[in-house]
Amino acid sequence: GPGIAPQHRERVFERFYRVDPGRSRELGGTGLGLSIVKHLVGSMSGQVGVEPNSPRGSVFWLVVPAA
Repeated sequence: GPGIAPQHRERVFERFYRVDPGRSRELGGTGLGLSIVKHLVGSMSGQVGVEPNSPRGSVFWLVVPAA
């Protein structure tokens, strides 16, 4: 895909945030998935993020400390 624009990268992990506001919930997506991931990873003292991928797209990453 085209990736996530820089102005959306900071907010993409917020609850109910959708990059495309014109997309209806009937077509899919409530904006909860990445928020749940961030919460779960954070509860394990980990980190999650997103970075642009060249030439297009995005890379999502997470780090969870070993037990």
